[in-house]
Amino acid sequence: MTTGSDTIDLWELACSRRDVHRFSTLITAWDAQKFGNSQGLQAVEQWCKSTGVTKVYVESFRSGVRAEREVLERFKEVLGSSGIEVSGGITTLKLGKDSTGWSCCCYTDLPTQQRLQEEFEYAAELFDEIMIDDFWFTDCECAECDAARKARLVTIGRETFSVPGDTYEDYRREMMVRLSRDRILTPARRVNPDVKIIIKYPCWYDQLQGRGYDADQQTGDFDRIWVGTETRDYDDPEYGGTAAYRGFFIMRWFEGIGGEKCGGGWYDFLGTHEDTYIEQARQTILGGARESLLFNYGGLQKEQPARDVEALRGVIPELFAVAEEVAGRRPVGVAAYKPINSHRGAEGTIFDFLGMIGLPLVPCHEFPAEAAAGFFSVQALKDSGLVSQLSDFIASGKPTLITDGLAAELRGDLDLDLSNVRILKIEGTPESILELPQGEIDSIREGILPALGLSLKAPSGVGFYPFEDGSWVLENFNDSEVAVELNGMEMTIAPRGWTLAWK
Repeated sequence: MTTGSDTIDLWELACSRRDVHRFSTLITAWDAQKFGNSQGLQAVEQWCKSTGVTKVYVESFRSGVRAEREVLERFKEVLGSSGIEVSGGITTLKLGKDSTGWSCCCYTDLPTQQRLQEEFEYAAELFDEIMIDDFWFTDCECAECDAARKARLVTIGRETFSVPGDTYEDYRREMMVRLSRDRILTPARRVNPDVKIIIKYPCWYDQLQGRGYDADQQTGDFDRIWVGTETRDYDDPEYGGTAAYRGFFIMRWFEGIGGEKCGGGWYDFLGTHEDTYIEQARQTILGGARESLLFNYGGLQKEQPARDVEALRGVIPELFAVAEEVAGRRPVGVAAYKPINSHRGAEGTIFDFLGMIGLPLVPCHEFPAEAAAGFFSVQALKDSGLVSQLSDFIASGKPTLITDGLAAELRGDLDLDLSNVRILKIEGTPESILELPQGEIDSIREGILPALGLSLKAPSGVGFYPFEDGSWVLENFNDSEVAVELNGMEMTIAPRGWTLAWK
């Protein structure tokens, strides 16, 4: 890669920075078969080294395709000898009986459970680390699933377990937790006592529990967790509608749950162009990820994804530098309360949109009693002790921002007509936050940021990331230059650019 008169060897740079941050990619099972010859492996190695990718996850199974043992062994030998670390991967699609819903399986079906176990035993024979792509869920409502749900019983092999309720959420969460333990973790560790298994949580964090993910129990059970930080072009007709700030929010939220288990973020090329692809990279690193997985090698060879990667190569040195700065600092901001397994109601992923108007959020899954300022939405209703805790929080005089949806639920239980409480009117459309005029956005921030020793004037489409030591990052998600005023200091930020200040 060339910058001005200086030539930067991304491979050498990546090897020197891998303890701070690393870039990785994934080879799907069918691409493992396709690229597992000498020519294909040479191309994979060359691409990785020219992109600063020092780790590759090679799938043994995806969508009914099992990669041959000899092929997987060649990946390990050839890439490993070139200095590229190789781990395994599995995508749990087409393992047996299909779900009646989206692209996943019916795990009530016992033969499907057995096939699941066999694939993880096979992978554990070959790899000491295995990542599960984010199809480790179910939304099946077949007659067999419905009968088990109504009976409130989950059957895993020869054992039957009771379910605490009769909703599909109750049934699926109990089933997926039990399957994780009995059909993935236990048999894989029996085959290979050294194996570490990573669960990758999807980017649709407000819907996890409805499809069987349990961020509490599964994070405790698995060796490591990964986070989907893909956001894509907001206006893309197929993949749009996700605010860029989501990558930061979900990364930090899972970091709070998993701590050191939380390894990295995973984003892809679907529905992106160069600028939004780089935004995914930035948000993942600002979110504290120690690794960025570029999904996936085969797909990234196509025309637009290849342009995305070329743009990424141009900023990788800067991203490594930012990752090093972020790693030693604690972010500060407004506590954004989202309990584990909480429900979105009409305010799904509202946090993503709030972060797009320059309100710095610190995601938390436990009530933020000690925070200097807080934001609360309908997701907080999952907390049975919310009324008492929020009453004390408000009574302390701390700036409190509450959605109109939550206010409607709590109006009879709390005094919300106090000067430190502001009701955010969204009327069930979180995306409407993006349309707020700057005057109103500035007013919201003026009621909250002084409690953090901060002030910011900026239009919509600007992300603000302050740190405890006084460092900060401002990112402009707009296609035009914006003028901002931070702590009385005026500046402009280039279109799709960012400005950083480290103490």
